[in-house]
Amino acid sequence: MSFTDDLWNMSLALEESEKAYRIDEVPIGAVIVDENDKILAKTYNLKEQTHDPLGHAEILAIKAAAQVKSNWRLSGCTLYVTCEPCPMCLAAMVQARIKTLIFGAYDPKGGALSLGYDLYKDERLNHKFNVQGGLKSFECSKLLSQFFKEKRADFNRKKKIR
Repeated sequence: MSFTDDLWNMSLALEESEKAYRIDEVPIGAVIVDENDKILAKTYNLKEQTHDPLGHAEILAIKAAAQVKSNWRLSGCTLYVTCEPCPMCLAAMVQARIKTLIFGAYDPKGGALSLGYDLYKDERLNHKFNVQGGLKSFECSKLLSQFFKEKRADFNRKKKIR
């Protein structure tokens, strides 16, 4: 795949994150493509809507792509996500045998890589993969920042009413 393909696929992930934002979910979107750049899954966070702690965009995308392929092994696939994955999602990528992870915004408070969980290159595990961070970082972080700014404002407004 080319850099142009990567930009396009991250744009699709951003569209998914906007869907999450519109339904008051943390605006994170994910896309999985196969080795021929065919889209296997496009998803967004659904933790709040489904009351599911596993409702992260990456987990939902992995599950959907596995169903499309009729195989839990997503070898050769690239996962695009608008925010650095948490440790749970990074571990799921190891289990799914993802070939490449490309993410947008870094997450110093909850991102697995920022916290030092380099599972994707741990020699003790049975699978390693490539990681690229910061693609369309500004666009990805802008929507997240806006979402949490609005949440803080709502919280402070409700706090003053009490």
